[in-house]
Amino acid sequence: MSIVDINTPVPVPEAALIELSEDAKGKGRVRRYWSAMGWGTRLAAVWFSFIVLAAIFTTLLVVFGFEGASFIGLQDPDGLPFLVGSDAKPNEGPSLDNWLGTDNLGRDIFSRILHGSRISLTVSLTAAVFGMTFGLFLGCLAGFKRGKVETVIMSIVDVILAFPALILLLIMVIVLGRQTLSFISLTIGLLAIPPFTRVARANSLSVSNREYVMAARAIGTKPTKILFKEIIPNVAPSVFGYALVYAALIIAVEGALAFLGLSVQPPTATWGQMLNEARGDIKVTVVPALWPAGAFFFTILSLNTLGDFYRSMTAFRGSSL
Repeated sequence: MSIVDINTPVPVPEAALIELSEDAKGKGRVRRYWSAMGWGTRLAAVWFSFIVLAAIFTTLLVVFGFEGASFIGLQDPDGLPFLVGSDAKPNEGPSLDNWLGTDNLGRDIFSRILHGSRISLTVSLTAAVFGMTFGLFLGCLAGFKRGKVETVIMSIVDVILAFPALILLLIMVIVLGRQTLSFISLTIGLLAIPPFTRVARANSLSVSNREYVMAARAIGTKPTKILFKEIIPNVAPSVFGYALVYAALIIAVEGALAFLGLSVQPPTATWGQMLNEARGDIKVTVVPALWPAGAFFFTILSLNTLGDFYRSMTAFRGSSL
């Protein structure tokens, strides 16, 4: 898993450089962000909101059953035609009964795409939050305390980062032989801590030299209070922007694991697994492979777009938004 270069200048959308009108300044934070977004960022926000709602809705269906969901065209993602009494055939095109067609076993692709979003988002958001929480604390601690504390923390981080993260992830999954959703999420989350630590440390070095931190030191404020009241809150926005971009990377990593058969096991629907299943019939029809590939593409693109937008807005407008 590669690391975003925090020293690379962040491109700033034109909307971010335009002063908001007096009308917009009275709006809520979400509406003010929306006012500053370009059309591309708005489309990214709409798509990501749709995927999040789909993941939540399908999670409820898994818990409470699929009865009553057919009115929106949603079917059991694992339901084979001969078991559910359907006339669907393998690799059929889009129709009123199957909005995106069927896969090589006759299962509804639309339902499997929505259920696959649950796996991708659960892994990416869990790992990103896990890495951000611990990485933010360790990075801020290293950048604020300096000295031996910084040397120990960053030495461990450098050792972990020196080993290819994807290879280490594959080894852990294969050797331990656990391919559950919780295990994969936590494993990727552990491997996410080092890059988040480096990002947080780089930002905390800058924050530690600002006037309000120097003033807090001068009046004898306890270092622990400065860390939690001044350093971490001011570093958190930039780390959160990085987390959005990193979540997109995790979706791609989970998809690669699923494609190799090392993620959540069948019959649970995942986008990577759908791609793997569709490649066997790709000479016959490419349609079943297009839908999960499109879901990957638009979800990763939307997270990168939203992450860049958030980083640019927090960098140039501070906490006013």
